[in-house]
This record gives sequence, C-alpha cells and structure tokens, in this order.
Amino acid sequence: MVNGLKLPHQFVERIEGMRAGRIEPATPRDAATVVVLRDHPEHGLQVFMLRRVSSMAFAPGAYVFPGGSVDPRDGDADIAWAGPSPAEWGAAFGAGEKLARELVCAAVRETFEESLILLAGPAGTAVVDDTRGQAWEADRQALLARTVSLAEMLNRRGLVLRSDLLRPWAHWITPAIEPKRYDTRFFVAAIPPGQRAGDVSTEADRVTWVRPEDAIRRAQAGEWFLMPPTLATLSELAGYRTVADVLAARREIVTHEPTAEVIDGEAYLVLPPETARHYPRG
Repeated sequence: MVNGLKLPHQFVERIEGMRAGRIEPATPRDAATVVVLRDHPEHGLQVFMLRRVSSMAFAPGAYVFPGGSVDPRDGDADIAWAGPSPAEWGAAFGAGEKLARELVCAAVRETFEESLILLAGPAGTAVVDDTRGQAWEADRQALLARTVSLAEMLNRRGLVLRSDLLRPWAHWITPAIEPKRYDTRFFVAAIPPGQRAGDVSTEADRVTWVRPEDAIRRAQAGEWFLMPPTLATLSELAGYRTVADVLAARREIVTHEPTAEVIDGEAYLVLPPETARHYPRG
C-alpha cells in the first residue's frame, strides 16, 4: 500500500504529462513559515494557526502557520540585526548568505503581517511588548502594501531584528505537480512576553491557538485540512512538553519534496511514512 495522500483524478493527466516531458514544473518561490508557540497554563504547548480563506489560489481552507514568499527587499542589508548572522542561518538551512538574510527577514515580516507578533526590540536583549494600536496597524498595512520594507519600518522605530528568537526547524518544497510551488524554510519561535496574536490577516478567516495533538486529531476526523508539511511539523511538535523544550531541540534540516505517482489509475502524493499515517486511507 502506498504511503501517501490520494489526489483528485485530474492530477493523473498532469503526472503523466510531466513524466512524458509535455509539462514543465513551475519554479518554486522562496518562502518562510514561522510556527509561533506558547505555554498555556492548562493546555500546555500550543501553536498559533490560521485558516486560509476559501478563495485563496493556494491551499484554500487549509490550517497553516504564519508565513509567505520572500519579498525582494527582505534582503536589505541596512537593518539592525541581533542574533545568529545570515551566514549562520545559511549554514543551518543550506542556503547562501543573501537568501538566508531574506528568509529570516521574511519570517519576521510575514509573522507580523499575519498575526501582529513582532520578533524585534529596542536592543539586542529586549523585545517589543505590545504591537496593538493604530500606529502599529499603519505599519502593518504599509508592509502589506510594500510601500515600506521591514528594514525601513524597524529603522524608523529604532528597533533591532531579533534573529536569536527564531530556530530553524524544517525545509519543504511543494511537489512538482502543483502549478504554484514554494521552497519553504520552517522556523519556530515563542510569542514574546506581553505580545498578543491578532486576527488580522485578510488571507485567513479564522485564527486559533491549539495543541499539536489536537490539530492532528481534527485533521484525522476530517474537521481540518492540513497540508503535509503542516501535519509533519505538528507531529514532531507533539513530542515536546514546553516551548523551552522545542527551542532547545537540535535539528538537522533535511529537505522534503514529496513526489506524485499514478497507481492503479489513481494519483497519489507519496509522503514519508510518519506523515502519511495521519491521513485516512482512500
């Protein structure tokens, strides 16, 4: 039996077309995703998740972590920076220094745009404790409109990007059969003390804090749709008790790029066994 996820039948033609060389795979866009964590006094380790609106072209209705594509200005070197250098991040993720800088900046920017959580502070040992209010919302809207870069926003406010608040976690590339593809590095981070995650993203119609194991159960029950990288990440996080345990974990970043096959006339996305086992067979 295949370790995988059954795909809609229209993927059969696409898989066969790519195998025959009639269809060229799309080039993946570099992207960053941040799994924001907190310790709940009653429920324990929780992650912040958003449900993408049904009109989205990519993964409509899926529960995801904050994140998105790299913006060209995320590589702006004129940014105050504390913590591991771009070169160190590049070594962790198997990326060049320029791309590593872009990925870290994209991680910080996208998390702020989609949740109001800002991994930055007035110094390398401090962090912003509240991002609510009209002035912060104006900055968030300016980032969304791309009228300012993350570096410009932080520099104007006298803030330092805190790369030390992030940890590298995973690397997933969208399968070649998908028309929209992303080359995504996953980070983990704790929500800074005093900050609150907001329901602000226009790309999401719901946000929630949830225990990793509860999110998995909801997916297994058919209540939530989780993409394979999200499900795999939640499965890994379910093995930890606290945020500190997650941040202290030693990770070897392995690139995952699921493949697709036609088996007995049906299309399947072939997944690692530890991820595939969470999906219903069918």
